[in-house]
Formats: sequence, structure tokens, C-alpha cells
Amino acid sequence: QVQLVESGGGSVQAGGSLRLSCAVSGYIASRYCMGWFRQAPGKEREGVAAFLPSDGSTYYAVSVKGRFAISQDSAKRIMYLRMTNLRPEDTAMYYCAARFIFCPGGNIATWTSSDFGFRGQGTQVTVS
Repeated sequence: QVQLVESGGGSVQAGGSLRLSCAVSGYIASRYCMGWFRQAPGKEREGVAAFLPSDGSTYYAVSVKGRFAISQDSAKRIMYLRMTNLRPEDTAMYYCAARFIFCPGGNIATWTSSDFGFRGQGTQVTVS
């Protein structure tokens, strides 16, 4: 069973930065996709960024491209989401997710967290 635990959320002013972490424990296959989703109050959960370690592919939502960066420390089994130039519209609960083998096909904007078999409990990001 894979367990994901997010941390690093908080409150920042617009233009500020945060780095979210997702610690992975339990068995995970040699090929897997890791992703971040977010859900703002009254809105659906949306894909933000994803990473396929087997070939280094990264995926970003248009709204965060150029401001957010996903990375991984495979030795520590931690995935990161570096968020810069934060905007009030980035305010949301951020969730880490994982699935075996490949990332979902198509645009990340069409992905849902249910496409991922494993999900964390979330960490709140508030930008004012």
C-alpha cells in the first residue's frame, strides 16, 4: 500500500513562494506517475503538475506553467512542488497523487484525481 503525506502549505502574500513536499512510503512500482492536484472552495479538483520519473517527463497546467516546478528526490522518496510568483487564485487545498506505470493521457487539465490510485490528505495554500 502506498501512502502519501503532504506538507509545506501555508499563507503567503501575492508574489511569494512556497515549496510543497509529498513523502512517499510503502511499495511503489519501478514505473509510476506522481502528480499534484488542487481544489479551491466551490470548484472542482484540477490537475496542476505531474512527473514521470521513468523518462523525466513533466506536465503543467497552463495556469501554473512557468511559475510552478515539480521535482523529486528519489533517494528520500519525496516529491516537491516549487511554487513561485503566487497569485490569490492559487489559493486551494493541494493534494499529492500517484499511479503506477504511466501518467494519464491527454491534457493535464482533463485529469482527475480518481485517475490516480493513491492520494494524500492535502495541504492548504492561501495567497492574499
